[in-house]
Amino acid sequence: MTEQTRTDEGITARYDETESERVLAFEGSGSSAAIAQNREGYAMLKVRPSPDGDELERYYGFDMALDHAAELLGVDPGTLPVPEGAKDMGM
Repeated sequence: MTEQTRTDEGITARYDETESERVLAFEGSGSSAAIAQNREGYAMLKVRPSPDGDELERYYGFDMALDHAAELLGVDPGTLPVPEGAKDMGM
């Protein structure tokens, strides 16, 4: 799968699959956040300050992980753009 990018309201989201993870990374207003899940897509979501940063928290639901990512970016969760490939993340 190739990387997918989407930008909305000053936030850029990049979804990519590495050898071991699915990663949704956000950047905007000088801040960043990332949500990662194992490649198979059945594990809890890990929220990090960046794609390769240390894990801050784990969530079962995608909505809760998006809320935390939005908090790190200082924006409303509804403003986060989510590329199509990442829409099925979570348990």
